[in-house]
Amino acid sequence: MKSKPLKQIIGLIPAAGHASRLSGLPCSKELYPIGYDESGFRPRVISNHLLEGLRIANIQRAYIILRKGKWDIPAYYGDGKILDIHLGYLLMDLPYGVPYTLDQAYPFLGEATVALGFPDIIFKPKDAFSKLLSKHSESSADIVLGLFHTPNPHKADMVKFDKNGRVYSIQIKPSETDLEYSWGIAVWSHVFTEFMHKYVVSNRKIIEDIASKGIHKELFVGDVIQAAIDNGMEVDTVIFEDGNYIDIGTPEDLMKVIQTNITSKMMVGE
Repeated sequence: MKSKPLKQIIGLIPAAGHASRLSGLPCSKELYPIGYDESGFRPRVISNHLLEGLRIANIQRAYIILRKGKWDIPAYYGDGKILDIHLGYLLMDLPYGVPYTLDQAYPFLGEATVALGFPDIIFKPKDAFSKLLSKHSESSADIVLGLFHTPNPHKADMVKFDKNGRVYSIQIKPSETDLEYSWGIAVWSHVFTEFMHKYVVSNRKIIEDIASKGIHKELFVGDVIQAAIDNGMEVDTVIFEDGNYIDIGTPEDLMKVIQTNITSKMMVGE
């Protein structure tokens, strides 16, 4: 199969959440220190892990999308020089879910390939984005999802795929399911960037009408991916059978990570 032509790759990092499940943190949760660098003395904040994963894949530019008040993130990272990556910052203006947050970057993406990761997540292997980009280059699919085994399906987007790894269904935080894998990172072409933009624009009035009645309606990236599948778009996968994917978004998961010290092992590549 002929590889796709190389295009600029831009990282997208949604960091506009309120961390309502982690009340009392002294900083944005993306800057919560977990683990140490190789010296054993310098703490690493949780979002270091994602940014280092992008750089391992030779991604040199990324946008962090914030909400007002989370100024400690740009104060900490600045222009990204400390991690050898060019960082820009955008402000989220619609609180209707991650797709609306990501769409703030739409005017700056053009035909670039996008690499999406979440800054409150620790994942392994470290070169996961490299493997996704390689698959994306070889595949006819416009979206490639990195899949991880998850013991908590009710907290995740569970993925149904065929024997060739092609996705045909996404279940959003199911209360019960026999599916075993959730997606944690993704790369996609400008075709899906355009699709997401049109999708969030077309659904905005529906969500605003629901919000006007006092009902909170949140759109998930998985919803948009499912809509893309329903519209004939191909979604491929890379399955990380021996990988790990840990979300620190809840107190119990954060405490589990701290108590087992798993992040220190994962972040120094043990």
